Amino acid sequence: MIVLVALAIVSILLYIFYGLNGSYDYALPRRAIKVVAMAFTGVAIAYSTVIFQTITHNRILTPSVMGLDSLYMLIQTCIYFFFGGVSMFVMNKYLNFTIAVVAMVVFALLFYRLLFKEGKRPIYFLLLVGMITGTFLGSITTFMQVIIDPNEYLSLQNKMFASFNNVNGDLVWFAGAIIAVTLIYGWRLMNSLDVMTLGRENAINLGVQYDKLVKTMLVLSSVLIAVSTALVGPITFFGLIVANLSYQFFETYKHKTLIVGAGLMSIVALVGGQFVVERLFTFNTTLSVIINFIGGIYFIYLLLKESRSAK
Repeated sequence: MIVLVALAIVSILLYIFYGLNGSYDYALPRRAIKVVAMAFTGVAIAYSTVIFQTITHNRILTPSVMGLDSLYMLIQTCIYFFFGGVSMFVMNKYLNFTIAVVAMVVFALLFYRLLFKEGKRPIYFLLLVGMITGTFLGSITTFMQVIIDPNEYLSLQNKMFASFNNVNGDLVWFAGAIIAVTLIYGWRLMNSLDVMTLGRENAINLGVQYDKLVKTMLVLSSVLIAVSTALVGPITFFGLIVANLSYQFFETYKHKTLIVGAGLMSIVALVGGQFVVERLFTFNTTLSVIINFIGGIYFIYLLLKESRSAK
């Protein structure tokens, strides 16, 4: 943990102060706000992924299987399709952020309400419906993007990949406040999550209100993913990487340790990765492309590893 803290501090200092060349008034505040945005986003994704994998008892799943990333892209595509890239829904960052967050959270709440309405549903039924819904939303989005005006599509492409280059400073603090409140509320339930890893029956026998805790954590996970996605864009495999690395480095069942470790890894990866994108690749690629490429390879590795261990 100490090593991770040191790496996070070094990454942040390197990103903020490297190559300033005296332009403190202009460059320093902009770099600092991007670091804050990366820290908020990384911690939110790491937190939501770890608790989601605890709920599902599966370490190769992420909250994106619920279709929230697909819904975000559908919302942005509909805005560009019906109102255009110069409408107030695009130009007003607060309005765009609010619409995206509210729509994703409401979608998640209705989704869970309908699936849990008729009694107890197995969590894998929830995941199956979520994956089908995400595929359906993605198909609609692709169809709309095919027939949209080419100029509008070029503008829409900025929303298709996570980017920290044009983050609104005031929006970062607004999103950070939501993330902080959600994290503080969920932090009180970490001990119950530790017990949840023993399985449903054992957790209930030990006094955990299992079904209520699952619903609460699903909502918290959805809020965190909605806010982080609306702030910077979708990062598909990022949570999968940092969560599983945290499991490997910290061989413990304690969620407080796992989440803190995954959060620090997120900060190191995002800040260090953005430094490489800006200084080494000179903006010829985006951080999300690198993360998704590495994450895709790591995801295949985890699938192969699970397959071998199952034999």
